Amino acid sequence: MKKKEDPRHLERIKALQELFAWSFAPKQKPQSKLATATIRNLKEINPLIEKHAPTWPIETVSPLDLSILRLAIYELLFQKAKTPYKVVIDEAVELGKEFGSDTTSAFINGVLGAIVEKQKVVEAKK
Repeated sequence: MKKKEDPRHLERIKALQELFAWSFAPKQKPQSKLATATIRNLKEINPLIEKHAPTWPIETVSPLDLSILRLAIYELLFQKAKTPYKVVIDEAVELGKEFGSDTTSAFINGVLGAIVEKQKVVEAKK
């Protein structure tokens, strides 16, 4: 059972906070490697969000939801050390429940599910 004190969960929370802050102050450099790597890959990540959430133009998605999506997509598609996609999606949904609105977790789940299906993301080997 996952615990709130899990170091990986805490690392994702820190990265999420930094990505959220960065969305308002892009000149401010994040400290975590996870947030920095996510920002480095935004040219590939943002079009994926636009493609898989076509009824939500990226500029209308809340900064928090966008930060969660960006972080999860980085982990799913760009991070060298692969985490099982079910874990990434579960973590993103949990972050949405913890920090977002009533609709955040469903939105995050839907977009990430579409990306996994369309990008043919395969389960990481343990």
